[in-house]
Parts: sequence; structure tokens; C-alpha cells
Amino acid sequence: MPSPKLVPELYVSEIGHSRRFYTGVLGFAVLYDRPEERFAWLDRDGAALMLEQPVDAGRTWLAGPLEPPYGRGINLQIEVADVDALHAAVLAADAPLMLPLEERWYRRGDREVGNRQFVVRDPDGYLLRFFQDLGSRPAGDR
Repeated sequence: MPSPKLVPELYVSEIGHSRRFYTGVLGFAVLYDRPEERFAWLDRDGAALMLEQPVDAGRTWLAGPLEPPYGRGINLQIEVADVDALHAAVLAADAPLMLPLEERWYRRGDREVGNRQFVVRDPDGYLLRFFQDLGSRPAGDR
């Protein structure tokens, strides 16, 4: 499997808590980790994320103070094969939904592309929009 061209690295407040959320609730797998550095590389069907709990102020690339919620201003869109099953797992875990499951069509030129999607907030405030592709149609069709 080729390496992804973009892999977001998310700073987290407590690596164990975040790791349990991403693996236990959202179905990511740990490809590798460095517990001594409080770091984990995660993957879910080709969607990769890195989690890191900063431990050495000299070895982080922070643009400013790291204050909760860490995830201000970011929304990651992640395609999954079965959005309904993942949504059910998120509901069962009582994770904070920011957008309930919906079907939404977005115009792209003279076509519309459809998503079945929901948005959940992770323990540090990062927004994760999981979606399943509904295909495309001519713009304006309902």
C-alpha cells in the first residue's frame, strides 16, 4: 500500500484517551506507535492520522499556545465503506455528534456529488466528518 500524500498530525491532551477513542469507537488501527514519545500512527482503510501528546516543548511545532479545544478550526473528511455502522458505533459510545447522519448533495460544476455523512467531535475538539459516497447526478436533479 503506498504511503498517503497527506497525513495530519493531531496534538492531543492525553494519548491513551485519544488512542482508545480512535481505535475503539472509530475503528482505526494502530500501524505503529512510540509510547516513549506518546505518538501513534493510525489508519482506517487508507485514511491515516498521527496522534501526538507533546512532551518536549523543544520538539513540537506549535504556532501558538496549545489550549483546549485543540481542534479549533479543523474538520477532517474521511470516506468509509459503511457510514451507518460507524454512526451506530459512535452513538453507542455516546460520542459528541456535531452533525447527525444526513444525506447531502454538493454542486461540482454541472454535477452534484452526494454524501451520506455525520460529524463527530474527538476528545480534543477535532471535528471528523465521516461519509459514504452516494455517487453523482446532474446538478438540479432532486
